[in-house]
Amino acid sequence: MSEYLIAFNDEWVPEHTLEQLQAKAVAGWAVIDEMKAAGVFVFTNGGIDADTVVCSVVGKDGQPVFSDGPYAETKEHLGGFCVVDVPDDETARYWAGRLAVALDWPQEVHRFPRSVSEGRN
Repeated sequence: MSEYLIAFNDEWVPEHTLEQLQAKAVAGWAVIDEMKAAGVFVFTNGGIDADTVVCSVVGKDGQPVFSDGPYAETKEHLGGFCVVDVPDDETARYWAGRLAVALDWPQEVHRFPRSVSEGRN
């Protein structure tokens, strides 16, 4: 099994009314429930946008340097994601497709390298 990140960019999602967002949440959670039932669900969070950024950090001279929020020139923000543990790319694509249809906005699929998802000894 491999872990995959299924994610969408906040910039890809047009403005929605509260009622539309609530309907999307219901549809998205239905797919998450299917993932859980299939035993592939790892973790999700869909409430991420520019307003949830706590800080930015860079390394300078061997020390972390923090600044409030994202840099002004940042144009894209992660909007939400789900991590699944599935046997192959095809299965990850299946679940991403389910989310794309349920939410009606694009999704990206990223495979975590084996060495990262398995951790270091």
